[in-house]
Amino acid sequence: MTFQPDAPTARDKPGLYRELLTQVEGVIAAERDPWANAANAAALLFATLPDLNWAGFYFLRGGGLVVGPFQGKPACVRIALGRGVCGTAAAERRTLVVPDVHAFADHIACDAASNSEVVVPIVSEGRLVGVLDLDSPSRGRFDADDAAGLERVAAVIAGGCDWRLAGIDSF
Repeated sequence: MTFQPDAPTARDKPGLYRELLTQVEGVIAAERDPWANAANAAALLFATLPDLNWAGFYFLRGGGLVVGPFQGKPACVRIALGRGVCGTAAAERRTLVVPDVHAFADHIACDAASNSEVVVPIVSEGRLVGVLDLDSPSRGRFDADDAAGLERVAAVIAGGCDWRLAGIDSF
C-alpha cells in the first residue's frame, strides 16, 4: 500500500482530522498488532500534520511509559507516570495541550527544538495503555481542534489493537 497525504490546510482542521481518521482506520483495519498499528499511525501523523518535529507513542510498561513507534529525533526512552507532559497526561488520563513547554513546570526536553506539545491518553477497555504525543517547534501550535482530532485518532487505535500482544502492564 502506498500513501500520499494531501496538502493540509490550516483553515479546515476538523476536515483535516476527518480525513486523517479515515486514513488511520484504513491502515490499521486488517492488523491487530499494537506496534505495527502505532508505527503506521505515527508515520501518517508526521506526514499529514504540518509543523511537527515529533509524533509517536509511549506505552505503559514496567510501571511507567516506554517509547514506542515514532517519527522524529531520538526520544526519551522511559518516562515516569506523573512526570513531564506525557507522564502527567497518562496519570491524569486527560489530554494536555501545552502551548509553551518551557512554561510547563515539569517538562522533559527530549528535543530542544520542541516548543509546544499535545499528549492524548490511549485507553482501551477502561485501561490506560499509553499516550499519543506530538511536538512542534512552534509555540501555540496545538489547540482544541487538534486535541479533539487526536482524541478520535487515539480512540481508533485503542479499539483497533489487541493490547495483549504488546506487553502492556494493564493487559
